[in-house]
Amino acid sequence: MKVRNLRRYIVIASFALSLVAVLWKYAALAFDKSPVNEAGGRVVKVRGSLYDREGRLLAVDTDLYDLSVWKPSLRQKTLPDDIEALSAVLQIPPADLLAAIDSSTADFAYIARRISGDTARLVSRLLDERGAGGISVERVPGRVYPERDLAAQLVGFVGTENIGLEGAEAAFESELRADPEKAKAGFAYGNDVFLTIDADLQFKLEQLCLASLEENQAEAVVMVAMQARTGKVLAYVSMPDFDPNKFLEADRSAWQDRVSIYTYEPGSVFKVYSMAALMALGGISESSVFVCDGSYERAMAFGEEVIIKCMGVHGRVNLTKILEYSCNAGAAYASDTVSNIDFYGKMRDFGFGDRPGADLAGESYGLFNPPDTWSPRSKPTIGFGQEILVSAMQMTSAATVLANGGVLLRARTLERIQANDGTVLDQSQTIAVKRVMEEREAKAVLLAMEAVTLDTGTGHRARIDDLRMSVKTGTAQMIDTKTKRYSPDDFIASTLTLFPSDAPEYIVYAAIIKPRGASIYGGKIAAPLVRDAALAIANLYGIARGSTPVAAHSGQISIPQSPVLSIGDVMPSFIGVPKRLLTPLLERSDITVDIQGDGWVVEQEPKPGESVSAGTLVILRLQ
Repeated sequence: MKVRNLRRYIVIASFALSLVAVLWKYAALAFDKSPVNEAGGRVVKVRGSLYDREGRLLAVDTDLYDLSVWKPSLRQKTLPDDIEALSAVLQIPPADLLAAIDSSTADFAYIARRISGDTARLVSRLLDERGAGGISVERVPGRVYPERDLAAQLVGFVGTENIGLEGAEAAFESELRADPEKAKAGFAYGNDVFLTIDADLQFKLEQLCLASLEENQAEAVVMVAMQARTGKVLAYVSMPDFDPNKFLEADRSAWQDRVSIYTYEPGSVFKVYSMAALMALGGISESSVFVCDGSYERAMAFGEEVIIKCMGVHGRVNLTKILEYSCNAGAAYASDTVSNIDFYGKMRDFGFGDRPGADLAGESYGLFNPPDTWSPRSKPTIGFGQEILVSAMQMTSAATVLANGGVLLRARTLERIQANDGTVLDQSQTIAVKRVMEEREAKAVLLAMEAVTLDTGTGHRARIDDLRMSVKTGTAQMIDTKTKRYSPDDFIASTLTLFPSDAPEYIVYAAIIKPRGASIYGGKIAAPLVRDAALAIANLYGIARGSTPVAAHSGQISIPQSPVLSIGDVMPSFIGVPKRLLTPLLERSDITVDIQGDGWVVEQEPKPGESVSAGTLVILRLQ
């Protein structure tokens, strides 16, 4: 019996101690909201910041404050007057403050959250003056977005606990979040994340897209600008947008990431990839010819006849004419040259049906059903952008195949991750996913896309006269979610461009969703938008442009030649020289030339006048 009683007493004592520990912890959390580490020390957690590629601040932690009450300590006699005084400072009706207190069944309750430092100081002074008990002001980490709505869907936002909910804030939560176990002197810092976007270009393209949204009375406008040879996203535009500082006040539809998550049938822009796939499979070549008499017609073995109308009667068409005229019938006939399974596999090689891998959470796979679900109409209609759902990021990423001699690059939105002390923890690398087609084939498609900018082409409104551009336009009819049929009113107008065509440096893709203005056609409303974006990029980064001939007095035409740059035994000054004139230096085999950034040279190593010998590393930093 004594042993049993002893066991009973031990169990009761253990339970009592556990209860005391729980109550003690509850009281500690109620009165002190500061994070604690395992050692019990108070730790201030500071979330890492978000920057653009040049180090311009996009998101940063700041001090905010929560106002809470501990009901047992409230002075009931003066509480109404205390609440009235707080109401005047907080600009919150007294009834709402009292409701916050009464709505909580626990002794602890929040009555105002995430108030500013200035307001918190006024509240603290008021509480001291009135001697109000049971009301506490507690520091909590807050988030500020200095650029407000710039790249809002990419940057994202955090919730009340300073945890990322959307965009980069969510995708890089593990990096941005501070680890209390690594705290020093009571502070724990998260890592800083640098995104690939250029805030200057982002702003310019957002202004263009906003103007297009309004002019075309559209539901939304999407644009992606990408470095063709790295896959890095320079601008990530989804309109309408919102201010992450006030995300709860925004219409929820503005939160939608129409670049990486929203999917749709791409329409005729997709012909670029379907024709490239057919060429890579050996089904067609540059000289293959098909006849468009206004429709695609094919009799199936079991008696069914497939008829697909074209937008015109284009006669004999090859690869160039199919793209130039955006000929549906020609694309459909071309698709008959390969099997369903081969066509499906090659389109998957371009990245369709897969996540682009652009470092973001929640990227869409799109929808690309396998061939065993196809009807006799599927392959020809996929050939001109129906029966497949894509994202804007997929459409842009797939263009890297054409820009890089047939090799698909992974899209990137992460530039680097950096510790609080400046140590680089992860530097984004260019990732070649796979070879999709041969270099000669990729160049043939780019050349055919140049014809789209001719006066007879659907993309002539995208043309910049002194810049070679490879273009494709599209107009896609959208599915009505109620009838499950194509809507007579809802369309997506889009345009893709790569430039300069001979060696693409940049890719721009834009889509205007549900336009209600003067036109619904990609060639009329999306092509001019892409042209303006390409001009902004060319002007910002100093892309080589064709020279304007100058008439001499003799009546002859002379064209100024660009200077030829070289490095001898002594380092010359390259300050102010544009990037396009520096590329011949990369051909040197005795020295290493590292060109960093875009634009014009602002810094160089070695300095002008210093000696140069075999093995020297020459660094040219551009801005």
